[in-house]
Amino acid sequence: MGTEALGRLAEERVDHRFKGLPPDAHGRTVRELAAERRNLFTAEGGFTTPLLVLSAERLAHNLALMESYTARHGLAFAPHGKTSMAPQLFHRQIEHGAWGITLAVPHQVRVAREFGIQRVFLANELVDAPALRWIAAELAADPGFRFVCYVDSVRGVELMDTALRGAARPVDVVVELGAGEGARTGVRSAADARAVAEAVGRTDTLRLVGVAGYEAQVPDADPARVRAWLRHLVALAAEFDKDGRFAGAGEIVVSAGGSEWFDAVAEVFAEVPALSLPVLKLLRSGAYVSHDDVHYRRLTPFNRVPEEGALEPAFRLWAQVVSRPSATEAFVNAGKRDAAYDLDLPVAQVVRGDDGTERPAAGIEVTALSDQHLWLRTDSGADLRVGDWVGFGLSHPCTVFDKWQLIPVAEADGTVVDYIRTCF
Repeated sequence: MGTEALGRLAEERVDHRFKGLPPDAHGRTVRELAAERRNLFTAEGGFTTPLLVLSAERLAHNLALMESYTARHGLAFAPHGKTSMAPQLFHRQIEHGAWGITLAVPHQVRVAREFGIQRVFLANELVDAPALRWIAAELAADPGFRFVCYVDSVRGVELMDTALRGAARPVDVVVELGAGEGARTGVRSAADARAVAEAVGRTDTLRLVGVAGYEAQVPDADPARVRAWLRHLVALAAEFDKDGRFAGAGEIVVSAGGSEWFDAVAEVFAEVPALSLPVLKLLRSGAYVSHDDVHYRRLTPFNRVPEEGALEPAFRLWAQVVSRPSATEAFVNAGKRDAAYDLDLPVAQVVRGDDGTERPAAGIEVTALSDQHLWLRTDSGADLRVGDWVGFGLSHPCTVFDKWQLIPVAEADGTVVDYIRTCF
């Protein structure tokens, strides 16, 4: 099913839905266009701006780096698919050793299943009755499908149980431990965790298989606080195991790990004691696949452990200067519809002139975004003219991918070798 669905993506016709693609590509299939290996910057049959591009080399580097990192630390890996919602990348992640894919909401699970993903970790409590019945049908139809989701309330357990009555297979659940008062979801105390686990134990429709949480929500997070919370999570798993709450589970899932603290997760998960069943130490970091130029570049754990390697920002947004009203102002034709802006503004990196030469974007700063413009402040001596292309680094991949339906993947010389289809 997955291979056939990926094939259908390649046979999709290029048309008006896809920003930035060469106008004369209209009507070709994505496969045909990729085979032409067009260059981003050629005038004849060229791409239009604004244009988001993924680096082929950097994408491959990031996939390989996290594969080696998780293997070295004995971690299973279920990268968060909500970052890209790109089935082609899901499959590349699995080819690079991922156990499965983490997702957040039912629609995302439907996308994953359409493209043949066999293991899904839903990092959310699921109380939507139609979605639960669909999950139950998927589990009944496919014995190889593994699905795990959060529970964090007795009420949630009761709603799930009601929706799943008569299901052929129980749904595997993990108790979500909250990161502290004022944090996001999850039980706030060990007593609440026990109450939720007991509620699961009273059902025939759910099976408790572990514990999980999200350490980036720890208030005033620092290495010591994050490690302390992770040890609390591990202790909760050991307590549940001692109390016999994982009977019939097959393995015990202990899961954490966004893209800011996976070094702490690796350290603490290495301390997990021997339990009555094998332990699946499941990391869920997702932003690594493209990394970024601001937020995660600043916060990546590889800054703390440089000997382990370094992720590389794989996105670049190209836009064209359409107005230069003064020596200190310029405007390009990309804006909120094209670039993430929820955490940081884009960063001007390189300018490409009409002669094809590139130069650093010295003295150029993004100060604001309109719907279809980036506002640039320029030093009086900045070398920038109407018609120049400006390449921008971006922050927060989760809100970059969702603005683009079809993203060229280009080699360092600008040759486009593939296209990534997103399914938001």
